[in-house]
Amino acid sequence: MPKITYVEYTGTEREIELQSGFSVMQGAIDNSIVGIDADCGGACACATCHVYVDPRWLEKVGPQGSQEAALLDFAALAQPNSRLACQIKMDDQLDGLVVRLPEAQH
Repeated sequence: MPKITYVEYTGTEREIELQSGFSVMQGAIDNSIVGIDADCGGACACATCHVYVDPRWLEKVGPQGSQEAALLDFAALAQPNSRLACQIKMDDQLDGLVVRLPEAQH
């Protein structure tokens, strides 16, 4: 299974294995990662699973979708590498992915 590292706003790193096809958001919820609320349950209808993708991974993760980009326009502290964790599906190509959580989501 591919691994992902979540870096909490405090700097605490949590590496987990996440089954291919599961979203980065679901991995956070299932493993009690602080800062991912996922209020909409992964429906891309809020921005409570906002993460910063490590710049080394941006190309592999791919660009934001239009609905995702619209939601991130309203997210606190959005940056060019911002994504919604519900929109990133894990697979073997993303083994080792690193995402950081914004301070505003703690």
